[in-house]
Amino acid sequence: MASLPGPHKRAAAVEDDSLHESCGVVGVYAPGQNVAQFAFYGLFALQHRGQESAGIATANGKRIYNHTSMGLVSQAFRESDIDRLEGHIAIGHTRYSTTGATQIQNAQPILAHNVSGEGDSELALAHNGNVINAQNLRSELREWGCSFVASSDTEVIAQLLANAPGADWPEKVSYMMRRLQGAYSLTVLTKDSLMGIRDPRGVRPLCIGKLNNGWVIASESCALDHLGAQYLRDVEPGETVIVDERGLTSIPYHGELPNPAPCVFEYIYFSRPDSLLGGKLTYLSRQTMGRQLAKEHPVDADMVIGIPDSATAAAVGYAQEAGIPYSEGLVKNRYVGRTFIEPDQRFRELGVRMKFNPLPEVLRGKRVIIVDDSIVRGTTTPQVVSMVRKAGATEIHMRVCAPPIRFPCHFGVDMATTRELLAANLSEDEIRDFIGADSLGYLSVDGLLSSVGGSESTFCAACFTGKYPIPVQLEMDKLALEST
Repeated sequence: MASLPGPHKRAAAVEDDSLHESCGVVGVYAPGQNVAQFAFYGLFALQHRGQESAGIATANGKRIYNHTSMGLVSQAFRESDIDRLEGHIAIGHTRYSTTGATQIQNAQPILAHNVSGEGDSELALAHNGNVINAQNLRSELREWGCSFVASSDTEVIAQLLANAPGADWPEKVSYMMRRLQGAYSLTVLTKDSLMGIRDPRGVRPLCIGKLNNGWVIASESCALDHLGAQYLRDVEPGETVIVDERGLTSIPYHGELPNPAPCVFEYIYFSRPDSLLGGKLTYLSRQTMGRQLAKEHPVDADMVIGIPDSATAAAVGYAQEAGIPYSEGLVKNRYVGRTFIEPDQRFRELGVRMKFNPLPEVLRGKRVIIVDDSIVRGTTTPQVVSMVRKAGATEIHMRVCAPPIRFPCHFGVDMATTRELLAANLSEDEIRDFIGADSLGYLSVDGLLSSVGGSESTFCAACFTGKYPIPVQLEMDKLALEST
């Protein structure tokens, strides 16, 4: 087996090799309804996008209420918390940190107000994405008189919008969008309105749904389904939608739109398979990726299995195209999540066994194709391959729906640094040897983009190609804004 360079020896200690979604946001406008409860269940549907903290803000036309807490959505709210969140408008957020430390001050929604006291500019804001010029904006906003208590780029966005020049919210939003660089899908709450805002490149998803007596805005359409809302459409890149007593108003981007750059990893991994992206069911897109993967990397085998649950659809597609039976070879413990109990050495050595358990009676004596969504640091894949081999598989052929990840993400995904990315440091043959597979095949960039109906000019695939839609530093890693 190939040995890893120095940085990967450190990375091998990382137990969780999965990509971490940025965040999930939801907004509800529903007069006469318990909107806090609506927001709670909307966040519950988006729990996969962030597990560090959760929060809900509401408004009743006169004031804004807010509750945030650390932990999962189910841990962050008691019934009494929901009861205190009055009003007919709500926004909610579930967070995985991409900028700022994991602490309650960075939990969202973030509250902000106009420091001059002019106008009615109090707001609450929830953010999915990453703003790459937040540090410079933070310094400028300090000169305006803004103070900061958190260390995230979200607080910078909230302060910028609350203090932006303009006679009304559309003018303020327009100013904010001219100043921000990076990725942001926002739900914003004022005392009497709900706003949904998507950056001009549309990097992170945001969609609109209709309730019988109101509206829902959310990161994914699965949240609309959970609330009984009808999916209408995605928020367009650069678009702002405002919902108030007059209904929904769409405000297009002022100026020439840049090329769209929605994150292609939403299709590979981040979004739930039952969500619609660009109006197409994500499950079907993943099946198409699996079929394309089978065309590009065929191999004789007895069965195809997928790493549950994110690679299941792709594994089904691979099996269908290859004419090889699909089977479940790994069972996932669906109740494994973050824990505050530090495992001792005995349990740490179990590693991935805490998440997956093989089925020896299914795998024994078989040539097995394992389909996975991606290989990032390479800390989990060798354990999966070893587990399947110990269960009796005679051959193991790894097939991956994401092309080799060689570049970090700067737009809202905690992917890893270049030093930690396996494909940035090893050749494909070396990766094959390192993970212990008999063969390895990645889906090509062209194959991936054709599977989702796009090209490099219509998607952000920078983690594979290094071609970022917005100029960034070669190494930004995780932004750390100092709170002083």
